[in-house]
Amino acid sequence: MAIPTFLVTGGAGFIGSNFILLARQNAWAKIINLDKLTYAGNLQNLTSLATDPDYIFVQGDIGDRPLLDQILQKYQPDYIINFAAESHVDRSILTPEIFIQTNVLGTFHLLEASLNYWQNLDPAKQKTFKFLHISTDEVYGSLAPTEPPFTETNLYKPNSPYAASKASSDHFVRAYFATYGLPTLCTNCSNNYGAYQFPEKLIPLMILNAVEQQPLPIYGDGQNIRDWLYVADHCEAIYRVLTDGRIGETYNIGGLNELTNLAVVEKICVLLNELRPCKNFDYGSLITFVRDRAGHDRRYAIDCTKITQELGWQPKENFGSGMVKTVHWYLDNSLWLARVRSGDYKIWLQQNYGDR
Repeated sequence: MAIPTFLVTGGAGFIGSNFILLARQNAWAKIINLDKLTYAGNLQNLTSLATDPDYIFVQGDIGDRPLLDQILQKYQPDYIINFAAESHVDRSILTPEIFIQTNVLGTFHLLEASLNYWQNLDPAKQKTFKFLHISTDEVYGSLAPTEPPFTETNLYKPNSPYAASKASSDHFVRAYFATYGLPTLCTNCSNNYGAYQFPEKLIPLMILNAVEQQPLPIYGDGQNIRDWLYVADHCEAIYRVLTDGRIGETYNIGGLNELTNLAVVEKICVLLNELRPCKNFDYGSLITFVRDRAGHDRRYAIDCTKITQELGWQPKENFGSGMVKTVHWYLDNSLWLARVRSGDYKIWLQQNYGDR
């Protein structure tokens, strides 16, 4: 039996590239990877697939409708998985329009192209086609310390331009199912961590700064709480939703690891003290508190009951085991890090943290 073909958008990014690597490792599907290659898209993540005949890369924008139509007609994918997004809150505060262009308008154009493609498929393939949209828990807003974790029925209350743009894209996906019957699915995940994450995000930024004995800047009092999801667990969950999820449904995916930002950074310092010790030096001494960012949500937490009960998924990694793998990966991949830490990355660090 022939394996299916997935069109993966944003597949050169952090989560997308991890998903593609796992998909090819497990022979889940042939992969067509469409990525614009913005600053966070990195084809070096996928160099192990360079000679894989069942992996094809196409550089392009999900907002380019003629290109989308061409790809869909040429490769005839069985499923579409939309990872493509601008995803960093701090950048959305500085340049919100980019997030509207990619996350809202880009998703709209992808939905339009997908709808046209699906409507013209033969009945058998039309019946099995699926469109899976990858989103975030930030669409739900912020939780008080004693509130229960987010479920799929929580109201949307986005507090940053990034979260608002993703909330809008989620609504469009739902609308295309309700209005046109396009067979869609949506997942909302908590904070991911693991290999290949661009070092603007908390965990890789702290690992790299610590190794270079640079300050470890933590916003506010460090008590903002996030649920942490190891990226390989997330990718397994995505595949489970894609293959077995109920059409039109949303599934929340979390790591069941609620921790303060300060606790996360302290854990990194403890691991580095063990894995890369420096005589008479404690990495924890680098922790520095800086002025909080605007609209900083206090707490996120995900209730995974639905995906666990319906699809039998639960995370394999706890935060301790996942962090050991993550810190080892960054310590062992200095060449990858050197290549991604370009001049643009240094400019961003100065712009975001320089005056705090």
